[in-house]
Amino acid sequence: MEQQSPSNIVPDALLPLRDEIDQIDHKIVDLLRQRNDVVEKVAKVKKTTGFGIRDFTREQSLLVDRGQRAQQAGLRSEVIESLFRVILWASRDRQASLGAEVPQAMKAKNIAIIGGNGGMGQLFVRLFAEFGHTVLIADQDTEQTNTSAVQNADVIVIAVPIASTQSVIEEVGPHCKKDALLIDITSTKQQPIETMLQHFKGSVIGTHPLFGPSVHSLQGQRIALVCARDTNNWHDWLCHVLHARGLSVLETTAQEHDKAMSIVQVLTHQTTEVLGRTIQQLDVDVRKTLEFTSPIYLMELLMAARHFAQSADLYASIQMSNPETQTVLDALSEAGNELREVVVTKDKETFRKIFEEVHAHFGDFSEQALEQSSFLIDRLVERG
Repeated sequence: MEQQSPSNIVPDALLPLRDEIDQIDHKIVDLLRQRNDVVEKVAKVKKTTGFGIRDFTREQSLLVDRGQRAQQAGLRSEVIESLFRVILWASRDRQASLGAEVPQAMKAKNIAIIGGNGGMGQLFVRLFAEFGHTVLIADQDTEQTNTSAVQNADVIVIAVPIASTQSVIEEVGPHCKKDALLIDITSTKQQPIETMLQHFKGSVIGTHPLFGPSVHSLQGQRIALVCARDTNNWHDWLCHVLHARGLSVLETTAQEHDKAMSIVQVLTHQTTEVLGRTIQQLDVDVRKTLEFTSPIYLMELLMAARHFAQSADLYASIQMSNPETQTVLDALSEAGNELREVVVTKDKETFRKIFEEVHAHFGDFSEQALEQSSFLIDRLVERG
């Protein structure tokens, strides 16, 4: 057996100190449990009084107080502030999950989730179930069929893969109640909405959650919303539910949404895929490069590796279904060729000119990006 080097042998004097730290940490966890118990009581009061979950004045006062107490105790105020921001975030999420902002007069609905056993489907199942609605799931492995699930449903959510969305809408649309609400959660909006309007005569709202099913909390997450037809005031109902769960609703049009997604998704996904493909084709030893990595390169590499660890079908569908894809990818190819030529010919003047033009286009966001990315880098370095 390999002998442990002296530098790795834990000194005897360190063991009781570690035990003391463990005991203190256990007390902190227990205090957080006690705090969470009080948060549940707070949620009940807010639910009965209609007082909103988030009180910015209270939060700011709390953060200032905790920061001052930290300084008085000889601790770094910014560290304590970061800690309490996470605690407040968790508190808001707990209150939202308990329905603190759901009006008491809101009646329970029958909700059908088509594709309810998938990642996003399960997320919406939990969202509606937490608020007391009856949820029916139809999926490939359920006894409940798509058409049987929607027949008595007040709200129908289409949460199937992009490639299946149109055919599923065509299948269930004629079987939905006329006064029901039909929703899709696809990452493109023009085609799904057009199909819903064509095959269903009731209320139609297109949505796109701008997050994935693995998020730790819905607090502050964005969801795009396109109200295509509202015959029974479903728009207000849906917005109320989404806001109550902590989501930020972005009202938009199908055209505006798809154009924005061609940048947010198509362009960024393609550049990530080009990066990953180049690393693979050059047969780069990824782990070896990590020995030389800067935090920025590590962030880029983490995002690339994360991308390829997920569904190829999902990313293919996202890029291949957006009507703006060809325009955006043509521009990407042109920019890549331009910059390649400038670098290969060592034309520093043109490189500097391009740099300045892009910087000017980003404007004040460049300075904001420096500050926020520095914060992310610090958090990444802290994790080791």
